[in-house]
Amino acid sequence: MVLLGSTGSIGVNTLIIAKRYSIAVEALVAGNNIDLLNAQIKEHQPRIVAIANEADRAKVDHPDVLCGASGILELIERSKSGTVVNALVGYAGLAPTLKATNLGKKVALANKESLVVAGEFIDISRITPIDSEHFGLWYLMNERPVSKLYITASGGAFRDWELGRMKDATFSDALKHPNWSMGDKITIDSATMTNKLFELLEAKWLFDTKQVDALIEKKSIIHALAEFRDGSTTAHFAGVDMKLPIAFALRGKVEEAILPPTDLLGMGSVEFLPIEAARYPIWNIKEHILEHPHLGVVVNAANEEAIKAFQEEQCSFFGMSDMVLDAYKKFESVKASSIEEIIQIDKEVRAYVTQR
Repeated sequence: MVLLGSTGSIGVNTLIIAKRYSIAVEALVAGNNIDLLNAQIKEHQPRIVAIANEADRAKVDHPDVLCGASGILELIERSKSGTVVNALVGYAGLAPTLKATNLGKKVALANKESLVVAGEFIDISRITPIDSEHFGLWYLMNERPVSKLYITASGGAFRDWELGRMKDATFSDALKHPNWSMGDKITIDSATMTNKLFELLEAKWLFDTKQVDALIEKKSIIHALAEFRDGSTTAHFAGVDMKLPIAFALRGKVEEAILPPTDLLGMGSVEFLPIEAARYPIWNIKEHILEHPHLGVVVNAANEEAIKAFQEEQCSFFGMSDMVLDAYKKFESVKASSIEEIIQIDKEVRAYVTQR
């Protein structure tokens, strides 16, 4: 396989699964964590490596090192593997997803922005999601007729804060996730609920339905629920560990224990709560964007720029949502008819958000 984003949490877990099942790692792509990449190179002996910055090339213990966005695409093109695991963060993951699917490769996809931005232009038949929520939905559906799908949200760093305090929340406050440790961007997106909006869009493309919604389940034990046409509903319980969806994405089936079983008595009561727009303003556009999923490119571009502004203390926590919702209204009438137009819209939205 080819692994994009090898030094992040998904990448590290993917390599654990690869080692467990003796899956050869042909190529690794990493960002700036060269020390961890070198350790991975030593253990997995990839044929090709790519990194983010040319300046780091000499630090990499490998004879064949490519650099930058173009280097990643060249690496995919040169690879012989039929499977590409895309665990890159943000818009940067889109071009590799398109390159891999266009070459007829299977993509085990953890980069949700690929589908959010350009789901209409991606061959979904070549995508297997590495995501606990979408894996849970797939596991539950089992080709039975469903009426509605639900995914769950932890609620993020500020789920228990008084609303009045949230306007003064800092970037470091937003990174204090109550349930687990993730990268900066996804943790901020969890706090604003943008991450869950993106996952609804993913579900729309993956399962070809607009009948999707999300609920808060603070313990993160239930990841997904399927409501069937017969009136019954089933839930997917599993520990917070990405190795299970990764194993299924890489192998197709798993017939041995990857996780310990859920301790039903130990977990206590489970509660579902609504996602309220007062705490998560991005939720105001949930219904509209599910009807107009092509606008995902607008939300993603505006959101990435808003996170930068928040990190640099150029806006408040709620100011991020204000920026995204303003851009959403400004670009509400755009609709790309090609990947080239997606790229152009992305640039225009970023320019608008950074200049306002």
